[in-house]
Amino acid sequence: MPIINIKIAHPEGQTLIPKVAALAADLTARILGKDPKLTAVVVDSVPPDRWFVAGRSLAELGQASFFLEVRVVDGTNTKDQKARYVAEVFRSFGELLGAVHPESYVHVVEAFADAYGFGGRTQEHRYVEKQLGGAR
Repeated sequence: MPIINIKIAHPEGQTLIPKVAALAADLTARILGKDPKLTAVVVDSVPPDRWFVAGRSLAELGQASFFLEVRVVDGTNTKDQKARYVAEVFRSFGELLGAVHPESYVHVVEAFADAYGFGGRTQEHRYVEKQLGGAR
């Protein structure tokens, strides 16, 4: 059910997209406990000469970077799970991308269950149906 939006800046960004998507989905399943069958991932590659940190491009710095944002239902993950996720995403993306600039970001966005959903139904609606023994 989560959607993961990722931007990467790497000289070989386009060829890394499938690996980035798979890594993000795997970490989200293992650490945040999200069902991989309901996980959507969008990856955009930005040329390093168009990504700037402190006024300098990553191409100039000779580094890579990323921004990962995952949307989950509020209250479904603990602070410890989220902290572990942020740390593990940074570590794992560093292994995949190489020299990752420290100004690379991970954002776990917690959306209210009654304001977030897919397939035309909110997560709150799905929760209530499940509690009542109805359709999922």
